Amino acid sequence: MPRDEISWTPSPGSTTSDQPRQVRRILKLFKPYRARLAVVGLLVGASSLVTVATPFLLKETLDVAIPQGRTGLLTLLALGMIASAVVTSIFGVLQTLISTTVGQRVMHDLRTAVYARLQSMSLAFFTRTRTGEVQSRIANDIGGMQATVTSTATSLVSNLTAVVATIVAMVALDWRLTAVSLLLLPVFVWISRRVGNERKKIATQRQRQMASMAATVTESLSVSGILLGRTMGRSDSLTRSFAVESDGLVDLEVRANMAGRWRMAVISIVMAAMPAFIYWAAGMALRLDGSTISIGTLVAFVSLQQGLFRPAVSLLSTGVQIQTSLALFQRIFEYLDLPVDITERDNPVHLDRIKGEIRFEDVEFHYDGKSGPILADIDITVPAGGSLAVVGPTGSGKSTLSYLVPRLYDVTGGRVTLDGVDVRDLDFDTLARAIGVVSQETYLFHASVADNLRFAKPDATDEELYAAARAAQIHDHIASLPDGYGTIVGERGHRFSGGEKQRLAIARTILRDPPVLILDEATSALDTRTEHAVQEAIDALSANRTTLTIAHRLSTVRGADQIVVLDHGRTVERGTHEELLEREGRYAALVRRDAELEPEPTR
Repeated sequence: MPRDEISWTPSPGSTTSDQPRQVRRILKLFKPYRARLAVVGLLVGASSLVTVATPFLLKETLDVAIPQGRTGLLTLLALGMIASAVVTSIFGVLQTLISTTVGQRVMHDLRTAVYARLQSMSLAFFTRTRTGEVQSRIANDIGGMQATVTSTATSLVSNLTAVVATIVAMVALDWRLTAVSLLLLPVFVWISRRVGNERKKIATQRQRQMASMAATVTESLSVSGILLGRTMGRSDSLTRSFAVESDGLVDLEVRANMAGRWRMAVISIVMAAMPAFIYWAAGMALRLDGSTISIGTLVAFVSLQQGLFRPAVSLLSTGVQIQTSLALFQRIFEYLDLPVDITERDNPVHLDRIKGEIRFEDVEFHYDGKSGPILADIDITVPAGGSLAVVGPTGSGKSTLSYLVPRLYDVTGGRVTLDGVDVRDLDFDTLARAIGVVSQETYLFHASVADNLRFAKPDATDEELYAAARAAQIHDHIASLPDGYGTIVGERGHRFSGGEKQRLAIARTILRDPPVLILDEATSALDTRTEHAVQEAIDALSANRTTLTIAHRLSTVRGADQIVVLDHGRTVERGTHEELLEREGRYAALVRRDAELEPEPTR
């Protein structure tokens, strides 16, 4: 499978050189939960203070209680150390619960925001973007941030508080030993930043590779992909292609996990060796200048120093993890920053009663500024309740013209109006209520027949479902199935034939009952007999409704009030079926072509 790149430019806020702005943006995600985070902060602070108190209890035990035989004090100190452990554990469980809940809510907010952003994108975005890439952003990228948003923030605060509190306690015990203990700390920080930057770069490459592999899986393991691969004899080739993608991911995963491991291992070794160094330094101080450090002080200090080891290493690792996560946040922010080219006005027009008059006024459309116009100089009026058929050769712009009415695309010149109002000025609710579309590509969800029909009208009764299905000439077939309307249609409706899927789509639109109908090759997948039956249903449905029919087979458009012939995006003929036949022009040639292609009746 080829690797297609998403055709957008990352927002300025997502560049590596602007990390402070990106960090502020990440922190803003937690703003709605600042009250809960404040509670976590209090728990973290209290837990750190209780933990730091334990070495001081140990010092008193070794220097006072045991040497002086004060059993009462010894009992209190022992109970204090036990209570410290209990309280620390309880605080730890509570802060984990709250921080995990906050993190999951942030992930929910991100997933929802990305999904909502994608829902607002124009059709053009999805025509140039692989479905697997979109899915990977929502699943892999946001999923990869789970550890960061659920535990990293708490870990950062907890470890930072613990480090500060421990250092203060160490200074209180002996400032000289503290200075020796922290001598190499700046070097450790520098190493961890280098490791973090290295892992961030690898993480970016890894997520791109995962997105590419997800796109390959989505395309090749769908029902359509399996059919194509099997019938073309490409199953082995697709497997080899996937193996190459997976092998590239293996290398990146190994690099991601091993990046900086040796440097971090050196830090761990040095930190673990610090107690021995502290004992050596205390002994040397005693010999050189006669300084005396009590056994209790020395043991308490080493205990603090050992307690400093875990949060310090964790803090450095957290910094590395944050650097790595910035790459994932950058990819998510790229989606959130995608420009939405089809938006609702600040004060859109809402129509309660829709008549259905459609006008194309000097309409022009092109996909980008570099290509030539797909449509140009289109002026058409469809009266309310009237019917328009648009015909022409493949690639003449027929479907594109119909997509301008429900704003799947926006015109780049001129305007399209509904009841005299520019469709760009209408609110989305009005457009959704006004226009029903039956496309040549029928899409059904992997759900029951009833669920697919109710997607158009969630509160529809069973009787309304049956009536819509009867109008689309599909009720008898559904009723004959073992599970009836509860039958699962399968992935993209592959348990039904092309004609059955098309009739289900028509029934779904009938159920919605819109005043404007757009039929984009709505009977293209039907055989001649079924086409006639469904056309009768469409004709009955179209009564008193504005109907725009895009057709390649001209047998479905002969009764239209007006027929427009497009060629290279321009209107070359218009009139009724009879008028156009008399002119012996493009339309007449298309009719003759259809007649030649029409199969002879079976004798």
